[in-house]
Amino acid sequence: MLLQEILRNKGTTIHTIHPEATLDEVVKTLVHHNCGSLLVTDGGDQRNPMIGIITERDILRACASGQNALSRLQVREAMTDQVTVGASSDTVEDAMGTMTNLRIRHLPVVDQGRLAGIVSIGDIVKAQHDHLTMENHYLKTYIHGEVESVYAEAVMVRPR
Repeated sequence: MLLQEILRNKGTTIHTIHPEATLDEVVKTLVHHNCGSLLVTDGGDQRNPMIGIITERDILRACASGQNALSRLQVREAMTDQVTVGASSDTVEDAMGTMTNLRIRHLPVVDQGRLAGIVSIGDIVKAQHDHLTMENHYLKTYIHGEVESVYAEAVMVRPR
């Protein structure tokens, strides 16, 4: 399965914010959209180039530092600016490996320099679960069919 299939199912909505926004605004936006990260773009929308990502973890780090109130810290001070990205053509297995190794929970998907969507570790786990459930169903059906076939053959060749 490819990341483009996940995006096709979940949609390509991307929630963004501008780098001058406060962390207080980030918290409100995360809660409003019920998501765990926002992509940071120059103009605050997905048509502009991505310059970073701000996540729940970044907010926690800012709180733990005790430097300033969330209403005084700007996104650019707390965001991650070296963003690991995936491509629509990446496999779910590769994305899962990348996210696990780097201990990240959100992977922006970029195609030809443009944002195509974002997948979370939850999206990846759901896709893997759905795939394995379907595979398990087909294997059980196959085995069940084989068992019935073997039983039918045994009944037919049994001396009467």
